[in-house]
This record gives sequence, C-alpha cells and structure tokens, in this order.
Amino acid sequence: MTGHLVPYELFAMRYAHHPGRKPGDNFIGADPHEAASPLDYFVWVAKSAEKTFVIDTGFGPEAAKARGRQLLRLPAEALAAVGIDAGKVEDVILTHLHYDHAGTLNAFPRARFHVQDAEPAYATGRCMCHSVLRHPYDVEDVVSFVQHLYGGRVNFHDGVSELAPGLTLHRVGGHSAGLQVVRVWTRRGWVVVASDATHLYANMKRGLPFPAVYNIGDMLEGHRTLHKLADSEDHIVPGHDPIVMKVYPPPSPELQGIVVRLDVAPNMSLS
Repeated sequence: MTGHLVPYELFAMRYAHHPGRKPGDNFIGADPHEAASPLDYFVWVAKSAEKTFVIDTGFGPEAAKARGRQLLRLPAEALAAVGIDAGKVEDVILTHLHYDHAGTLNAFPRARFHVQDAEPAYATGRCMCHSVLRHPYDVEDVVSFVQHLYGGRVNFHDGVSELAPGLTLHRVGGHSAGLQVVRVWTRRGWVVVASDATHLYANMKRGLPFPAVYNIGDMLEGHRTLHKLADSEDHIVPGHDPIVMKVYPPPSPELQGIVVRLDVAPNMSLS
C-alpha cells in the first residue's frame, strides 16, 4: 500500500563531466564505429518535510585533476543550489565507495553514512590486490570512510533496508561487490536512483555492461532488478547519462544545466 506514504521531492545535481570517451569505454562488446557518449557526474537528493537524504558525495579537485575530469562545481555547492547545507545533512547514502561517489566525505561533518556490508569488505579486501579492480577507488577516500567508521558514523545494511517510509536500499552488486540502488516514492510513483547499476540508459536497454565491473552476471541481473523496483523504465535514473539533464526539468530557470527534478515525468519517454 502506498496511499499513506508522503512523496519525496527528488533531484539530480550535475557536478562534473567527462567528454573524451570511446564506445569501448562505456560498453563491453561495443561497436567501435558507433558514437561514444560522454559522462556526467551527479549527486542526488531525496527530500520531504521530515527527512532529507543525500545520495553520494562525488569527488573534489584532486580527483578531477588526477583522472582528467571536468569539475564544474563541488558537490556541496551543487547541494546548496537546492537549499541544502552539506554541513547540516544527517543522512548520506553511499551507493558504493568508488572515487566519484564517495569522495568529499568531510564536507558532511554531521552525517551518518549508509553503506552495504559487502562494499567496504570488497574495497579493503583481497580483490584490491588487482589494479583493474582497485582503479575506481581512491585510497584516501577509503581511508576517510574508515575514519568515519571508527568515529561511529557508519550504518551498515545487508540486502534490502527501509531507511524511512517510501525510501529503501537494495544491494545489486555487479559494478562493485556492494553497489546499492535507492528506491524512492515520489508524486509520480516509485523512482529508482540506479547509480552505477546502469551508467547510461543504453547499458540497460542494450544489455551491454559497463567495462568497470566486478561481476558481469550480477550487473546484468541488476538491470532486471531495476525494472522490478521501478514503476516503469521511465522511472529508472541512470548514474552518468547526460540525457538526464535534457529530459527532466530544472526546479527554476536559473538552475538549468545544474539541477533537475526527478519526481516529475521526463519530457519524452525513455522506454
């Protein structure tokens, strides 16, 4: 039953961009003659009168320089665009601990960080002996996470967890061992913030996994899970697709290209 649920406002905030990509950078089994999609980088917010959840914390200038990404604004600055003070946020959901999703943790000094059991175990375990698997992590970000853990500021989850009525976490794995997606009740129904369960709409639509992957089978099964959790394919929001900024409206004209609302229908069907 959903009649008693209070809908969340749901936003995506674009904070960085990476234009120089080849088809093989985005798809296993890509046709090298196809055009390549750039990537956008987002943090997300689910907000109601009672609760605010920030989803992911992005990266900062050092990571942008080291990895050749265009940092458009700090994640905390992007949050401020919708009236959220990172210093006062109490709940942050980390979909996983890759550098572009779990940097800048110190910008959230009051937050509790919600993560799946499997993710820090993976990020600090034997798989990190392999450079291809540890490459998406930044060791200083992982150290920062551990410091916050020892500071008593991490909540662990295993599989499916309800953080509040109308907002649940679901581990899907695939891209990393502990990747989780966030299902949010909004005024248009159940929307799923997929994060890196599908970087682009095309990964999910074409069944072509993103090359940064821990378990291909889990990644492909994760696409099925997204469809089960969302009210329709138009209710699935990928983690890095620039199309998101084109098909969803900004909260105000001044925020065009910076913030979009995900709790309203896209201006074209994505199915």
